[in-house]
Amino acid sequence: MTEPKDLEALSVNAIRFLAIDAVEKAKSGHPGMPMAMAPLAYLLFHEAMRHNPLDPSWPNRDRFVLSAGHGSMLLYAILHLTGYDLSLEELKRFRQWGSKTPGHPEYGHTPGVEVTTGPLGQGIATAVGLALAERKLAAEFNRPGYEVVNHYTYVLASDGDLMEGVSGEASSLAGHWRLSKLIVFWDDNRISIDGPTDLAFTEDVLLRFRAYGWQTLRVEDANNLQALRHALRLAQLDERPSLIAVRSHIGFGSPKQDSHKAHGEPLGVEAVAATRRNLGWPYPPFEVPEEVYRHMDMREKGRAWQEAWEQLLVAYARAYPDLYQELSRRLKGELPSLPEEPPTFDKPIATRAASGRALDAIASRMPELLGGSADLTPSNNTQAQGMAGFSPQNPTGRYIHFGVREHGMGAILNGLNLHGGYRAYGGTFLVFSDYLRPAIRLAALMGTPTIFVFTHDSIALGEDGPTHQPVEHLVSLRAMPGLWVIRPADAYETFYAWHVALGRKEGPTALVLTRQAVPLLSPEKAKGVLKGGYVLEDAEDPEGVLVATGSEVHLALEARALLAERGRRVRVVSLPSFELFAAQPQAYRKEVLPPGLPTLAVEAGATLGWERYAHKAVGLDRFGASAPYPEVYERLGFTPKRVVEAFLDLLE
Repeated sequence: MTEPKDLEALSVNAIRFLAIDAVEKAKSGHPGMPMAMAPLAYLLFHEAMRHNPLDPSWPNRDRFVLSAGHGSMLLYAILHLTGYDLSLEELKRFRQWGSKTPGHPEYGHTPGVEVTTGPLGQGIATAVGLALAERKLAAEFNRPGYEVVNHYTYVLASDGDLMEGVSGEASSLAGHWRLSKLIVFWDDNRISIDGPTDLAFTEDVLLRFRAYGWQTLRVEDANNLQALRHALRLAQLDERPSLIAVRSHIGFGSPKQDSHKAHGEPLGVEAVAATRRNLGWPYPPFEVPEEVYRHMDMREKGRAWQEAWEQLLVAYARAYPDLYQELSRRLKGELPSLPEEPPTFDKPIATRAASGRALDAIASRMPELLGGSADLTPSNNTQAQGMAGFSPQNPTGRYIHFGVREHGMGAILNGLNLHGGYRAYGGTFLVFSDYLRPAIRLAALMGTPTIFVFTHDSIALGEDGPTHQPVEHLVSLRAMPGLWVIRPADAYETFYAWHVALGRKEGPTALVLTRQAVPLLSPEKAKGVLKGGYVLEDAEDPEGVLVATGSEVHLALEARALLAERGRRVRVVSLPSFELFAAQPQAYRKEVLPPGLPTLAVEAGATLGWERYAHKAVGLDRFGASAPYPEVYERLGFTPKRVVEAFLDLLE
């Protein structure tokens, strides 16, 4: 019989060599980090974490985020060994078309993967959102003797993760919020792709994290399981988030140990053979001793943990039936009954202000709705009435002050939505969508229903000038697969835009809103937002179409009136969302925008992309200027006269 310590060593090496063999077979990948951090993966998945391979979506599981996503084979190996639905054949198909083992972990694609990672810094920042969700749900629903929400979020981060600015933004907030169930292991291997990390990274990382308000610990040898266990216990006992620096050796046991050459390429036949000899692993590729499989199998333990939690939940339901019903609804992602009719508006209003009014109506009926802003709350109108601020002292608060941290905000919002139990949105100016674009992109990749509220949507910012006036941002966001961009034209369209965003269960939505007041449209016609585009005003046998979004819809209406005085028959189409409109049946799209009719688009942004729906566009293919916004519009050609001239030119 194998001794326990020998079995531990055998299991750790099994993780290492599954990673080595998969990378070697694929002729592509990153073997060095899995070889170094295999002991930590063993400790977490076999001892520390409560998880159930038979039900990877068990709500009260501990979460593990591989922020260093390039080391994906570490995660795939440990998921396979502990009993997740990830076969050895899938490991052999690492990085191949259609496999469950892509080059970087993908949420929703591989059982047990909590977050899509790879872009460095995103994993640790998203994990802050996961830990925040746990903290908030526990504060809302736990009662003495009934800790129905009680789990940790563990992260494995690399030097690169901690160099990226987004990790600093999110970690600063995690310390401020005292997220004690967030534990980050830093793979301190002192190697980057270019060579030693001291080429560019000589800061005192632990001192920085202590300044953030974290507990910091150090383990001098990644292979010392006892030291790892001790550090983990200290982290679990502290009231702060914890960063544990683990000194490791990239490519451990191979001839390429401690070299950047072990990072992102196969070891090679000779080096693999030498590593097998060095670590005493006599087995051929992809062979794992049966005793390791028996030792590592977590299915029975996982089932027992989940069953115990479910029994606790039954008792909780008897003791607190209303809380149980609410928690169950939210964990299932079921929406409550939302207001069907918009608020009453009696004068022109900025769509950002109308969005605030819509939030007031929705938030009172939707307790899982969490909001925030990157230090622009009065400008974004993102704090609904009755939404108290979240803080360590008030963990049930529903409004999050992110400070000037757009990128961190985006990733944390994704984590909140991934966790379950909440629907999270956050606001900033449209021009700063570039600051959080990687988080938006990952939301789209993961199908996370994050809502991004982008106000101050055009050159109508006026005096703030071109640095703050978005020009290329609409087309840039529309180019992103899976993201729905909605730019409503008035208060009523804005209300229904929120319905669209909240109704999406898979995929993010960007609400693009005006700073300036815009006239009101028909509340009944504005429901056309639910189809992405609709005929706002029509004419008998129209000669052509003016199609516009947002504030420029009203410009198109003014131009239509001038054209009518000349006897021209013009249809006006409001097209707030390209993506939602494209999802409609072809017959509807042709009815709204007949292919044979000359069509002119009007939008205060880049014209690129409008060729999809229009033959010509009145837009802005230059930066804006600083001046009162009516003058900016006048000088840059956003006038009824120019639209009329462009439309008549199109007809000729």
